Amino acid sequence: MSDQPEWGVKLSKFFIIPQRVILAIFGFLAIFNAYTMRVCLSQVITVLVVKKNYTKDEAAAVCPPDPNDHSPMTREGGSYKWSEELQGFILGSFYIGYIITHLPGGLLADKFGGKWTLGIGIFLTALFTLATPMAIDFGGSTALIILRILMGLGEGTTFPALSVLLSAWAPASERGKLGALVLGGGQVGSIAGNLLSGLILDKYEWPWVFYFFAGVAIFWFILFVLLCYSYPAKHPFIKPSEREYLMNEIPQKPDKPPTPFKSILVSLPMYALISAQIGHDWGFYIMVTDLPKYMADVMRFSIKANGLYSSLPYVTMWIVSVASGFVADAMITRNCMNTTNTRKLMTAVAAFGPAIFMVAASYAGCDRLLVVILFTISMGLMGTYYAGMKLTPLDMSPNYAGTLMAITNGIGAITGVLSPYLVGVMTPNANMMEWRMVFWVAFIILFITAIVYIIWASGDVQPFDDGTNSFKKQPKSEAAK
Repeated sequence: MSDQPEWGVKLSKFFIIPQRVILAIFGFLAIFNAYTMRVCLSQVITVLVVKKNYTKDEAAAVCPPDPNDHSPMTREGGSYKWSEELQGFILGSFYIGYIITHLPGGLLADKFGGKWTLGIGIFLTALFTLATPMAIDFGGSTALIILRILMGLGEGTTFPALSVLLSAWAPASERGKLGALVLGGGQVGSIAGNLLSGLILDKYEWPWVFYFFAGVAIFWFILFVLLCYSYPAKHPFIKPSEREYLMNEIPQKPDKPPTPFKSILVSLPMYALISAQIGHDWGFYIMVTDLPKYMADVMRFSIKANGLYSSLPYVTMWIVSVASGFVADAMITRNCMNTTNTRKLMTAVAAFGPAIFMVAASYAGCDRLLVVILFTISMGLMGTYYAGMKLTPLDMSPNYAGTLMAITNGIGAITGVLSPYLVGVMTPNANMMEWRMVFWVAFIILFITAIVYIIWASGDVQPFDDGTNSFKKQPKSEAAK
């Protein structure tokens, strides 16, 4: 087993942190960068478009500016006359490309490992982000839509590739903690994307938002390529003791049979997983894409305050997601609850709680403090998804986790196209009554999809994990406990 190069063994002594944790940190930063580049447009678009003028009747359905906030409500000079519907399509166009590369990304990662599938995707997204100001200046909304689709193509490989990396590096006993750490990058990226965008817009011109986040992602790519590898067995400077531990805990199967699509596509737990993914993505994408618009158009927060208050829910969500990973691992290892029921419990909390508090926020009127608190609780509870259904692909099939993640995340991402566009159609006047209906639709979708998951989901290793289209049960020793 000791075929590491001598220089690698010597170099490994300088690493205090285990390589699986380093990989998890870089996975966290990968999603962090993906989300900052994805969501920053939601802030920038509020200063690109012509400032909305309210009639007397329309003004009654939005909140007056906060008299205690002396920061500017909007940057003067927005010259783009984009309707609410067009803005919704611009924000949702990212997910057209995002859907397309999910399945190819999962298949490539399953076949060749996750390192380059993940790294090249983030790097290309950074290049497209860097080009965004030029595209807007020279091509307007059409060029921006095309570039956002290209960004989606780059980011579509992110979650499938990370699922493959986690299945190769995270032992079952650490899957909740490492998985929640990695997947928590989405919340922290949303925090940074909203908060830093607001701060940059308050002091500098809007193109600097894109330059900043693209630069951070390119720097991540360089370090990731130098420090991370697809499999413990191929890592030249992992500690021999960690390498042996991981190869014993996670049997490496480099020569896997072709993906058993037939069994995957007739699996009832698979459809339950897809259902939960649709519910999660509908609620999450509405908040990620449109919460800054709600804060700007309805609550009338200033640019700086909008960035701050749009990011607070994700701070809470990240804390809850990491904590729930530890709780889920403890529940499983101490036999308080099996894997299946643990995932179901976490998913239920992550669906029912946000649905209730999201609708409640729309009834809080212009009480800014209460609205921020309710949205923060709503998104905070959604954090338990990351110890719930988000880890189910790894539970169901360690060998084909990338493909399962690609299918579920790809189908769920269709809501990323539909939800922002639907919000634009439902909120032509951008007032509180229209937004309330948006949150009621999200409430219904979250409840129905979670109930389907609770009834039919499974946290056990599925029969198709052996690479066949057989429906024979796995031996109990191979099932998740």
